[in-house]
Amino acid sequence: MKFWRLPLDAEGHSIPHGEVHIIESRCKGCGFCIEFCPNGCLKQSRRFNEKGYHPPEVVFQADDCVDCGLCSLICPEFAIFTELKEAKKITEEDIRRVTTRFSRKDTRYMKKG
Repeated sequence: MKFWRLPLDAEGHSIPHGEVHIIESRCKGCGFCIEFCPNGCLKQSRRFNEKGYHPPEVVFQADDCVDCGLCSLICPEFAIFTELKEAKKITEEDIRRVTTRFSRKDTRYMKKG
């Protein structure tokens, strides 16, 4: 998602990184967590659990997990949960990546010269 301007309180925020935990024995393979993960951190696994279902598995480039907890809220079997691993401070590079243009009044991150 691209923002059209930099939030005025950007320095006061951090980017959370979560870690996904799956209780495979509870999973019934409904796929809700996979479908509704906003960053695509989960995929259907090829292996079976003891109930005969395909539980989800975490994609290895899952640094995109922002610990939103949507997977744990939507799971009907309570088979998945997230926990906060770290919270990274927002850098200028992060801001440039998600901002399409800067406000004329906001000179904090504009190139000088």
